[in-house]
Amino acid sequence: MIRSKREIVTTRIATYLVLILCSIFSFFPFLWMISTALKPDTEIYSTTPSFFSSNFSLTNFVEVLEESDFLTFFKNSFLVSGITTVIGLVIAVLAGYSLSRFGRYRVVRLSGMSLTLSQMVPGVLLLIPIYMIFKTFGLINSYLALILAYSTFVIPLSTFMMKGFFDTVPLSLEESAELDGASRLRTLVQIILPVSIPSLVSTGLYTFVTAWNEYMFGYVLINDVAHRTLTPGITLFRGQFTTDWGNLMAASVLAVIPVTIIFVFFQRYLISGLMSGAVKG
Repeated sequence: MIRSKREIVTTRIATYLVLILCSIFSFFPFLWMISTALKPDTEIYSTTPSFFSSNFSLTNFVEVLEESDFLTFFKNSFLVSGITTVIGLVIAVLAGYSLSRFGRYRVVRLSGMSLTLSQMVPGVLLLIPIYMIFKTFGLINSYLALILAYSTFVIPLSTFMMKGFFDTVPLSLEESAELDGASRLRTLVQIILPVSIPSLVSTGLYTFVTAWNEYMFGYVLINDVAHRTLTPGITLFRGQFTTDWGNLMAASVLAVIPVTIIFVFFQRYLISGLMSGAVKG
C-alpha cells in the first residue's frame, strides 16, 4: 500500500508527539525529585506545592554528604555491585558458552531448564531460607552475604543473555582457532570475547543495576550502618512520625547519578548488545 506524503508526515508527527508525551510522563518524577531536593523546608512542606522556587539551594545535598552516612552507603553499594558484576559476568560467560555449544548434551539442557525455573520463583519466597542459611554460616551483616545473594539472582538471566549472543557467533571462528592448535578456553578468551564486547557491556549493566537497586535483601541481611548499602540506607531519612523529604530527595538524586553516567557512556554498547551482538551468523 502506497501512502501519500501527507500521510507519512502526519504519522511521523503523531509518533513524535506520543514519544514526547511518554518521555515527559517518565521524566517528570525525576525532575520533581530534583526540584524538591533544591527547595528549602518551608516550601517543601507548603500547603500549595510548586515546581519552581526562587530560593533554590544545595543545603540538602550538603547535609546528606556531611551529616549522614550517605558516603558509607555509597561505598558499600559500589563495592557490592562491582564484585557482583564481576562474578556474574564470569559465570554467565562460561555457562552461556556451555549452553550454546554443548546444548546437545542432556545434562546441559537440564542445567538450562533449572536456570529457567529459578527465574519463576519470587525472591521474597527465598528470603527466609537464605537468611537462615547465612545466619548458620555467620554471614549476616557482611558484604559476602549480599554478594552471594545478588549473584544468585542475576546469574540465570545473565547466562541466557550471553547464550543468545554466543548463538550468533559463527562456528567457523572456533574451527579456525582449533586448527591453529588453540584450546577451547583460549578460543573463548582470545577469539570469542573480543567480539562479545556489546553483549558483555549490556549483561554487566544489567547485573550492576540490579545489585545497585536491590532493597529487600539489603535491608534484611544487613543491620549495621558499616555494611548497609545505598537503597536501604536512604530509607533512614524516613522516621516513624516524620520524613525529611529534602534530604531524602537529595540522597535519591545522588544515588541515581552513577547509574545515569554509566548508561550515558555505555549506551552504544548497550543497544548493540541487546540487538544480539556484533557478529551474526
